[in-house]
Amino acid sequence: MSSQIIPVEPFDYVVFGGSGDLAERKLLPALYHRDHDGQIPEEARIIGASRSELTDDEYRNFAREALTKHVRQEDIHEVSLERFLGRLHYRSIDAQADRGWDELLTLLDEAGQERIRAFYLAVGPSLFAPIAYNISQKGLANEHSRLVVEKPVGRDLESAKALNLTIGRHFREHQIFRIDHYLGKETVQNLMALRFANALYEPVWNSTHVDHVQITVAESVGLEGRAGYYDKAGALRDMVQNHIVQLLCLVALEPPSAMNADALRDEKLKVLRALKTIDASNVESRTVRGQYKAGASNGSAVKSYLDDLGDGESDTETFVAIKAEIANWRWAGVPFYLRTGKRLSQRMSEIVVTFRPIPHNIFEDVAGAGKVTQNQLVLRLQPDEGMKQWLMIKDPGPGGMRLKHVPLDMTFAESFMVRNPDAYERLLMDVIRGNQTLFMRRDEVEAAWDWIDPILKAWDEKAVKSQGYTAGTWGPSSSIALIERDGRTWHEPD
Repeated sequence: MSSQIIPVEPFDYVVFGGSGDLAERKLLPALYHRDHDGQIPEEARIIGASRSELTDDEYRNFAREALTKHVRQEDIHEVSLERFLGRLHYRSIDAQADRGWDELLTLLDEAGQERIRAFYLAVGPSLFAPIAYNISQKGLANEHSRLVVEKPVGRDLESAKALNLTIGRHFREHQIFRIDHYLGKETVQNLMALRFANALYEPVWNSTHVDHVQITVAESVGLEGRAGYYDKAGALRDMVQNHIVQLLCLVALEPPSAMNADALRDEKLKVLRALKTIDASNVESRTVRGQYKAGASNGSAVKSYLDDLGDGESDTETFVAIKAEIANWRWAGVPFYLRTGKRLSQRMSEIVVTFRPIPHNIFEDVAGAGKVTQNQLVLRLQPDEGMKQWLMIKDPGPGGMRLKHVPLDMTFAESFMVRNPDAYERLLMDVIRGNQTLFMRRDEVEAAWDWIDPILKAWDEKAVKSQGYTAGTWGPSSSIALIERDGRTWHEPD
């Protein structure tokens, strides 16, 4: 089975931070794949922009090395590679001064004012405002412009509002694409299809039938060169406020009236506004902070967070677990257990929906039948994207009624026999299409911070310290207690 490729209109993609880590690891490989699959029209151009002094040819060499490193060898095709490299241009620009802007404008104007112009800000948040200002004031923007903003959008509600206001002075809301790559993952898209294209799940997708939901985003790596940013952010700001909260919204939202951007985001916003407040009155019973100590990861000894950071004083959390609740009719009384962390046992992101126990077990007195385990729907985002519906069946063969907990397994790469596209591939093309469905609206970002801010404030007021956990484990022991005191347990990855 092959996927359908729908070409987009001609465009110029300007990547600020075009010689940086995100461009090297994600953006250039994603654009190469879209070009190889025939989705990018012949006239399209990709323009790197950063402070580095590079010629077009030097930038193409940078891109060639990036693709060789970050694209599977079997996906590198010489004809496609040379065509893609031929699209690349580069302009050296000082984001906060005048240097380079006129040269970039001249290059863009070669294609005319009717060409779609997408400006991707793969830079630090401090540069968002000056770049947006210069794009507008130097005449680079046109009626078909889009501005792509990477997370984090602010570090609290006040700064998020200020940044949204500043960017909003130069671009209209429908032109601003606040990107969260988790929303582009295939499994996240299939969650929507699962719920709203089938008669099976939606009738039981509520507190009557769902016992609880778990969302885990686990990383086995440490700081990976992000020490300066990460120590100021921490896991709550870096992962929970955007990735995990967005996943929670997609699990919990009401059916939208249509599959369009505003209908979907209206329902997500309702979930955000219905999240019960976690503050000084309950923060110690609803949250856990952790920081990794020295241990082992993938069979190798690793340093502690403080050693990685080179600072023996930091209390920044590298792990967070939260018991969240949604105050509405659909989800009243259903806990959402959220956790994320660095240097955990393995790299894994998944959503687990556990259904309530059967009301009466007729097999309880059957010798050898075994335990009846609650049904679970497991949606794996990474690695090996796919879904598993865990059910109870009879173990085949003679010898009586022996019950077994087994999954109906659908791994996308195996089921459809196609390469599983990276999330950025979908999102980068959605920007060109002007499709905002998988991007965050301004009021969503601010509503998420409105829930996160009281947690940060309560941690400070109550002096909630980060608890140590050994690298290579699943976090502090108190995170286990957080869920087990409710008579539940964290899902064990396969």
